[in-house]
Amino acid sequence: MVMRLLTSIVLIGAALAATPVGAPPASQTAQPPAADAAIAGPPDSYVIGPQDQLSITVFEEPGMTGKYRVENDGFFTFPLLDRVQAAGRTLKHLQTSLTNLLSNGYLRNPQVRVEIDQYKSQRVFVSGAVRTPGPITMSGSTMTLLEALALAGSPTPDASNEVIVVHPAQPGQAEGDQIRVNRRDLELGRAGADVVLRDGTIINVPTAQRFYVDGQVRNPGYYVLEPGMTVQQAIVLAGGLNERGSDRGIAATRLVSGKTTEVALRLEDKVLANDVIRVRSRFF
Repeated sequence: MVMRLLTSIVLIGAALAATPVGAPPASQTAQPPAADAAIAGPPDSYVIGPQDQLSITVFEEPGMTGKYRVENDGFFTFPLLDRVQAAGRTLKHLQTSLTNLLSNGYLRNPQVRVEIDQYKSQRVFVSGAVRTPGPITMSGSTMTLLEALALAGSPTPDASNEVIVVHPAQPGQAEGDQIRVNRRDLELGRAGADVVLRDGTIINVPTAQRFYVDGQVRNPGYYVLEPGMTVQQAIVLAGGLNERGSDRGIAATRLVSGKTTEVALRLEDKVLANDVIRVRSRFF
């Protein structure tokens, strides 16, 4: 029994001698985050541009941690390093570059985090039948089509129901991809959610093409032409036939090869822009 007690005392004493005085438990020891794990906010693929404001954190270096505006020449001034290029680099690229530069005789094992504090460099352009056409500064690394139209003041009453999105050409492309979205479906959330805007994207809202319905319909007048609209759909849009209207003998005054011509129409025929459709009376 005495021998067991002496052995226990010896083991406890050895353990206490091996633990530094005042050292916290291993689970409480602060560990600086790894450089890759420090990246937060927008995707690593975001390319920094002039006027973007960066938020740079250098762990345990409060004199270097702060906000830095990228100037028009693409550089910003950083402590110890003077002028550092940021424009044209991704967040991860700049973070790695700062880490390497600070390691070169300035700091031992620097831990750096780079984020975007304010997006100022990337823009999309909204043109056509909107209230305030022009460039729209992207407020994040991405922007939805609906957000861009809202910032442009929304479409005017004479706007088409079609929105045309043209992305800038990528390397190897002769021209950028073009996407057409129905504006009504966009506003109802049925389309456009997969359209990703990027720097340089052009959004055009054309002025609506119109046609006129005259004669024996309930509501004669001008109407917006939807792509692929048929004569039957146009008559429905005008309120349908009145009590005297006939779905036979329908004709349209149409511009053909620069000349105004009267064209006979069937209900399944397509309506063209600027058609003047006439619905005749029944003979009995």
